[in-house]
Amino acid sequence: MRDISARRHEPARYQIRFQGHLASHWAAWFDGMAMTTHSDGTTVLEGPVVDQAALHGLLAKLRDVGLPLLSVTPLDTDPRNSSTTPVTASPANPQGD
Repeated sequence: MRDISARRHEPARYQIRFQGHLASHWAAWFDGMAMTTHSDGTTVLEGPVVDQAALHGLLAKLRDVGLPLLSVTPLDTDPRNSSTTPVTASPANPQGD
């Protein structure tokens, strides 16, 4: 189990993958997250998210643009946990099990 109290002030990092491409100027709309387009027709947003409300806000923006969500992956920023595999929640597996 992660020590949440030690990371309380450090924003969590997420990778959000969705189907489709957006022009680079859209990156500012996603709270400055890094936006990378891939040749398979997907785009990845990656960066810090201050809290769950901000994460839901980012996901709502994707919904509002009509882009299909493929996955949301929390990225572990604690080097002591680097051997753990991040859990990915996707529309087909919303619990990340």
